[in-house]
Amino acid sequence: MGAMALLTLPLIIPAASSCSSVGTHDPDTELTFNHNDPQKPLLLNHDDHTETNGSMAHKTVEWQPKGCCCGTILDKGCVLVLGEEHSAKKLIRCVDFWLYYTAYFCGATVGLVYSNNLGQIAQSLQCQPQLTMLLAVYSSCSFFGRLLSALPDFLHRRVSFARTGWLAVALVPMPVAFFLMWKLHDVNTLIAGTALIGLSSGFIFAAAVSVTSELFGPNSIGVNHNILITNIPLGSLLYGQIAALVYDANGLKSTVLDNLTGTVDTMIVCMGAKCYSNTFFVWGCITVLGLVSSIALFLRTRQAYATAAGQSSCKHHSQVLS
Repeated sequence: MGAMALLTLPLIIPAASSCSSVGTHDPDTELTFNHNDPQKPLLLNHDDHTETNGSMAHKTVEWQPKGCCCGTILDKGCVLVLGEEHSAKKLIRCVDFWLYYTAYFCGATVGLVYSNNLGQIAQSLQCQPQLTMLLAVYSSCSFFGRLLSALPDFLHRRVSFARTGWLAVALVPMPVAFFLMWKLHDVNTLIAGTALIGLSSGFIFAAAVSVTSELFGPNSIGVNHNILITNIPLGSLLYGQIAALVYDANGLKSTVLDNLTGTVDTMIVCMGAKCYSNTFFVWGCITVLGLVSSIALFLRTRQAYATAAGQSSCKHHSQVLS
């Protein structure tokens, strides 16, 4: 019943928004605050440039701190305007895209592979009776993580924080969960780690569409987002292979006779914490790399989000004054 209420909630929001905006969109007011209004606040102010709204284009940071290598890396080629269209050719040349790709590849994709191996993980840790509960915990937390991805849209007027910053915050629980499961091997830790991974991966899966649209253009989102999610099959292959190698290295070979065909098959069975302990450590290190990439992406794009927030604030202030 709670899920049904949450699913019907989006049907109420457009009606409430249209009712609250009645009387604010007066034709005379819209004509007064047009794009050619000389009293309109200057949103971007550069000493070497003067621009109009119609000619606003992609700009890179020209000033870079001398003698600061870190500042040079973070500022080089970063986008200052959200929503600029990126073709596929331009996308793969963009530093921000590869930081974003790495954050996704080393974040949400790891959580997806973890969920695919959850049954075998529970069997190895002798938590097979709790498997149904583990799957329910992961699914529920992933669902609520997707709901939490709408939090930036609700708080954008109160909290001026870039969506890429929310993406970095959402990645924090994932390495914490993997390192906890690496050190502790009890059922409660497994449940808590599964919940954290579900929340984190669910948030990233849902927020990624909006981030792709804002950074690389809404009209090209179909192509650009499909390029982004190529990391899912690649990550599934790589991370699954890592888990398989660790599992096979610590397992014991056993012979199984098929009564129907009469063939003898050899399989490897691993029981105990050693089966996935090293895998959790490697996955934790990989998610730390994803967290670092997401922080770098946030530092490179926060100026663009601040500019967009300033434009939205000025527009809202103009509507209030009207």
